Formats: sequence, structure tokens, C-alpha cells
Amino acid sequence: MRFITYSFADKISWGALDKDDRVIDLGAALGGDLQSTITNNQLAHAREVASETSGSIKLEDVTLMAPISNPGKVACIGVNYANRNAEYKDGSEAPKFPSLFMRVPESLTAHGQPLWRPPESEQLDYEGEIVLIIGKAGRRITEENAYDHIAGLTIMNEGTLRDWVRHAKFNVTQGKNFCNSGAIGPWMVSADEFSAADYEDMQVTTTVNGEVRQDDTTANMMFPIKYIISYISQFFHLQPGDVIATGTPNGAGARFDPPKYLVPGDVIEVTVNGVGTLSNGVIDEPL
Repeated sequence: MRFITYSFADKISWGALDKDDRVIDLGAALGGDLQSTITNNQLAHAREVASETSGSIKLEDVTLMAPISNPGKVACIGVNYANRNAEYKDGSEAPKFPSLFMRVPESLTAHGQPLWRPPESEQLDYEGEIVLIIGKAGRRITEENAYDHIAGLTIMNEGTLRDWVRHAKFNVTQGKNFCNSGAIGPWMVSADEFSAADYEDMQVTTTVNGEVRQDDTTANMMFPIKYIISYISQFFHLQPGDVIATGTPNGAGARFDPPKYLVPGDVIEVTVNGVGTLSNGVIDEPL
């Protein structure tokens, strides 16, 4: 089931979409928000209520927001597809462990909202990614049990300012956290829609102005989804509502010769099988 956070008639609420893409207002029916519903282990109940209800609002009449409004963590895995590591052409061996960095929520806008190209850089780049939303808390989670900790999936355009990721020797934080430089959404598809086989061979495709730039499957991940959850739960205490971006395929704009960075007017669409399409334009940051 597709769960959304949205605004309508000057009110923020959350809900689900019925088969006709109409919004079921679960905020009015159940209270709280999507994050608290996951935290309180009430997502199955929300699915049950939604399955017995028809939507009353057209999807096009609401403004979608980030599915999880205030995640405790936004953890991002870097260089996770095998051909992505080869794309660097630095002769390095495949990594033994995942690269990891963090984003702040305000660096991510919602589906249908523009990415901001900041005045400090003209090297805004796209990175299409499959995103996990954690549903059950855990430390030292085994790979065998990892999928049980997923509430659902969403999509991220993990936008990056390429020159700013090189400002320091050992981190990329600066280039990953400009306001509205990335996006997340449009909704969360609950985990009951996916099998282990889905997680292990799920396609992600990124287009810019209709041109396919990235197209790969999780079968080519160096660190599969179940490993990522197990690995980072060794040091993080994962909590419901935490967000994990699982890495991007090759084909980012920086890897073209010359590079193809985003400019105002561009439209980026990231599509994940079984989840949907996240779409955003680009503007210069309003000052």
C-alpha cells in the first residue's frame, strides 16, 4: 500500500492511496502521522483501515511532502553498485565495507518540488536511489532477520554538489547537505508489497529530460540491502522512521566527459520497480 504525507486546504495530514489514486485521510481517521504510526507498530492497522475505505481527495489536488517528516537518521550508502566502483577508474579494489555518510532532513525536498542549485556551485548532480524506511528498532540485526525491520520503501534523488564533496580530505558531508539539493518520495510503499526476491533484484532508473542516465538493479549491489541493515545496526541503534539510502548506480552527471551537471529547467525522474517515480525540476536557489 502507498502511504503519503501531504498538505491539503492549509492542513498537513497523512494517508494512503486507493486503487484509483484517491487519498484516504488516515490522519483524520487515526490521528498522528506516518512516522508515529510506524513507531507505534500500527502500520498493519492503518493498512486494514485504508483497505476498507475509499479515498475522498484526488491525488493531484494535494501537495505531497516527504513521507517521513522528521527522521531521526538519514543514512546514505556510497559507491554500492559494482560498476559504480569501476566508474571511478582509480584502479581501486572493491571495498570490504560500505561507505557511509549522513544527510539532514532539510537537504531533501519532496516529489514535485524543485531542487535548488545554490549560488556557491554549478555542479549540482543527481543520484537515483532506493530508500529503506525502518519499521522496527534493532541493534546487531542479523542478515537473516534484516527484512523484518523494513516498514517500506521510497525513492531518493540524492542530489550532490560535486565540488563541495571534495572540500575536505575524509568526508563528503558538505556537498551532500545543501538545502533542497535532493528529494525523497513520492510515497512509502509498505513492506508487505515486497518479497526477498524483490529486494534482491529491484530496478532503479534515472532520467534527465527524458534521457536515461542510470539503469541498474540491486542484484549488482556490492552490499545488498540485508547486509546494509545488518552492518549499520552494529553501531547505530536503528529506530522506526529512520531512513537509509542504499546507493546509486553508475551514470551520474559527473562521470560524463564533459560532465552533465543539472541546470535550471532540467527535470529528473527516478523510477523504482514496485515503488513508483520521484520527479523534480531544478531552479536556482531563491535568495
